[in-house]
Amino acid sequence: MTAADPRYPLDLVGVGIGPANLALAALADDQPDLRTAWYEQRPEFRWHPGMLIEGTTLQVPFLADLVTLADPTNPWSFLNYLRHQGRLFPFYLSERFHCPRAEYDDYCRWVSEQLSSLHFHHRVDTVKWNAEHQVFDVDLTPLAAGGNSPAVARVHARSLAVGIGTAPHVPEPLRPLIDAEATAPVIHASDYLEHRGRLLAAGHITVIGGGQSGAEVFLDLLRRRTPGEERLHWISRSPAFAPMEYSKLGLEHFTPDYTRYFRELSEPVRDQLLRDQWQLYRAVDQETLGDIHDELYRRTVTHGWPDAVLSPGVAVRTAGRVGAHQLELHLDHQPGGGRSRLLTNAVVLATGYRERPLNSLLAGLDADLGRDAAGRPLVDEEYRLSLGPKIGGSVFVLNAERHTHGVGAPDLGLIAHRAATIVNALSGEPRYRLPDRSAFTTFGAPVQQPVGAEQERRDPGGFPGTLPPPRSIPV
Repeated sequence: MTAADPRYPLDLVGVGIGPANLALAALADDQPDLRTAWYEQRPEFRWHPGMLIEGTTLQVPFLADLVTLADPTNPWSFLNYLRHQGRLFPFYLSERFHCPRAEYDDYCRWVSEQLSSLHFHHRVDTVKWNAEHQVFDVDLTPLAAGGNSPAVARVHARSLAVGIGTAPHVPEPLRPLIDAEATAPVIHASDYLEHRGRLLAAGHITVIGGGQSGAEVFLDLLRRRTPGEERLHWISRSPAFAPMEYSKLGLEHFTPDYTRYFRELSEPVRDQLLRDQWQLYRAVDQETLGDIHDELYRRTVTHGWPDAVLSPGVAVRTAGRVGAHQLELHLDHQPGGGRSRLLTNAVVLATGYRERPLNSLLAGLDADLGRDAAGRPLVDEEYRLSLGPKIGGSVFVLNAERHTHGVGAPDLGLIAHRAATIVNALSGEPRYRLPDRSAFTTFGAPVQQPVGAEQERRDPGGFPGTLPPPRSIPV
């Protein structure tokens, strides 16, 4: 049997090999009756290589690896990785709860190098539904080391898992700054480490974006600039360089319970919630904010006030280049109003990422794809796209469902649960036992349970007696 024969399709083909699809591949690897294959155009697994700044850590505990929160006994856990690397006791004695970001990247690469179902250097070009054989036709191009395309191949699958990730985002007012050949560098934070030397050589550097990436880049530049000659500016549209919500109850927004609640809300309510919840995913962890303040304060002891400006509540209205070595930013200051002009020699765009659109890859399915009022794909509770009745297969999406599943969609802490949900859906049975309840918080109105006559005769303490008179409850 070969996947090139539509009579013997694979059970699942994965498009893209980032952490989300890697988690699904790892859990599927433990199911010998599932035939799967995963394709990625890059030559190897890499996870945000431009942001593996020395000393940075994950913002989720090490238990949020590829498999543990769905299957703690799985061989592809982070703890098993440490054991194979001979670092289990050092990790234990270090009392770390958040592993270094570079170590997470290495862990994922360790898993990716051992799963035989993964195929790097393969670009998936098109996906179409084959009505005759009731399978998906997946056309892909094997890429040679030099980027050539020696052949086009086709595989067939009953289901697809699309995990093509996100792409660096450049807001419209900043796009005139993008010019790879210009002397004054303008770098997206995703490429920061590759261009750090060029940035440090610039006279004045501006970091745009007040989230975690912007904070980490600003701190790294600050530490590498000469005290008293920092010449740094950090601006953000957010009203403050605000700490990320990291309380234990606040983190329950990143649980399956909250995902279920969010899915039941109307589309307008979901969209408003995502805008209001920016401190859950677009703010900065308190340790990084503390490190920035400590570094700034340390410099005041011997070198006076540092030459660094931190400006929240500032948006870039327009931007352009002034000659070969300068960049000009026209700024709007909120909420007090006012405008200013900033000249700088280098810019780091810590302006985030956007989900890669599915339109190009799934163009052959577009006529059968259900969409919401904003034109976004509809995604069900098992992460499956809503497709018309003519298509008998399933297309699962990973990290393309924030509009239907909430703030936890891109969070590493939920990738194992999502992967297990998809494996269960593929199998038609609960191969992985998932929790009925995962949060102490009750999101939404509690389900009313019928009260029996015997229970009505009991007081709140559970003993027989007369019910107390009703209390007035403010609403």
